[in-house]
Amino acid sequence: MPTTKFVPRSAGVLLHPTSLPGPYGVGDLGPEAYRWVLTLEAMKQSWWQILPLGPTGAGNSPYQSFSAFAGSITLLSPELLQRDGLLPDGFGAEQHFTPDRVEYDRVIPFKQAVLREAWGRFKGGVGGPALRMEVDAYHAREASWLHDYASYTAIRDALGGAGLADWPRDLRERDPVAVAAIEASVGDEIGMHRFGQFLFDRQWSALKEYAAAHGVKIIGDAPIFVAMDSADVWANPGEYLLDADRKPVVVAGVPPDYFSPTGQHWGNPLYDWKAMAATGFGWWVARLKRNLQQVDLIRLDHFRGFAAAWNIPAAEPTALNGAWVEGPRHKLFDAFRAAFGEHLPIIAEDLGLITPDVTELREAYGLPGMRVLHFMLGDPGNLYWPHNFEPLSVVYTGTHDNDTTNGWYASLTDAERWQLGEYLGHPVTDPADALLRLAWASTAKLAIVPMQDLLRLGAEARMNVPGVGAGNWTWRFRPDQMPHDMVERTAALTTATNRAAGTKIAAEASYL
Repeated sequence: MPTTKFVPRSAGVLLHPTSLPGPYGVGDLGPEAYRWVLTLEAMKQSWWQILPLGPTGAGNSPYQSFSAFAGSITLLSPELLQRDGLLPDGFGAEQHFTPDRVEYDRVIPFKQAVLREAWGRFKGGVGGPALRMEVDAYHAREASWLHDYASYTAIRDALGGAGLADWPRDLRERDPVAVAAIEASVGDEIGMHRFGQFLFDRQWSALKEYAAAHGVKIIGDAPIFVAMDSADVWANPGEYLLDADRKPVVVAGVPPDYFSPTGQHWGNPLYDWKAMAATGFGWWVARLKRNLQQVDLIRLDHFRGFAAAWNIPAAEPTALNGAWVEGPRHKLFDAFRAAFGEHLPIIAEDLGLITPDVTELREAYGLPGMRVLHFMLGDPGNLYWPHNFEPLSVVYTGTHDNDTTNGWYASLTDAERWQLGEYLGHPVTDPADALLRLAWASTAKLAIVPMQDLLRLGAEARMNVPGVGAGNWTWRFRPDQMPHDMVERTAALTTATNRAAGTKIAAEASYL
């Protein structure tokens, strides 16, 4: 008699660390992050999903980072630095921040002051030889990217925050004499930024270890593209399609879609895939290795761009006049397999215009795709209805780019609300709970809910509106917004849908 092979099922919550509560204007890696891990454990969640951890650039977006390798010092915990003696007790007590929004114009200078104070204390001997040895070992271990990032950041600061495209030509093109001269003048700043990365990694690693000890793994996010204004482009210009002045020939985006009638004009430089292939995709392999130091599983953003990406001439103001240009396809993912093994720790973000070649690429490497319930209404044959899911998928009620579920439901037509009610078998009185239950009861191996939906919040709590440059990424939750029964209800549902025991996504494509 044949036996059934039960598939590990699991669940998690999407919450970027900046959205955590805390007294310093932005969620960080301190005590509230540890409390959050305990909350996930109590809710029987196996996963904490976050957004990219890098230093944020244009629009404070984690998808427009100054580095694909560095961490954001905005996430440094003053409380942990005080514990280590690297900040005086009470540092920042005079600051009074808004509790439910990130005021980046105030938070960034404050966290820079935190780093500067910690750097001064370290230079003064706080931590002694043991800490200095730890820092030196970190510098040696991360040398492949650390100095370039610290130098780039210090030079950018010395130039008044000018973006890379506006740097003097000799610095933009890394003339050795010019770079050596300015590095000599900003040497202390370079040291401070290297130290900031050490502190970030130290705090993040401790939090990740704590999460693992409590049965919680972390899903990270790797944007497919890097920002033009980044240490990556400055240090590795040959990896991108740039002109003689090291400015983009074409930039990234997507054609008109669900989010924008004129498409999305992201402005990121596009890769020179031929040049990357000649090095065995060394930059990409190094990047994912770095990501996997920080997280257990990677959501690989804009997966379809590895099959073909929308190339927009750099002078075009919108994304309308672009063209699909073939990407590296199997060559890149074969390099990943050579580096990371047969079962790649990747979730493919396969949203948007997905052609058969994109699906073939994902399936060839056994990667789970994404299914977002906000996209299901309409044709009952579309991929986002739970009855059409493949088990090898990750279901979301919504993502950081969507409205909250309550906000989404408020925007539906009467016909769409009727269709959802018919599917559920009853009128919808609690949209967030209804979609949570659909996600958790589905066949998808992993189910993720944004924290806003657990809190039953409306459109005011939306994290990001794609195509809008300002006002995003600021949402934070307050502890008093948590329903009194949130933990118990979520734990009960997770147990009832057989998701409480799962701890990983299996990579195989056969389930029986």
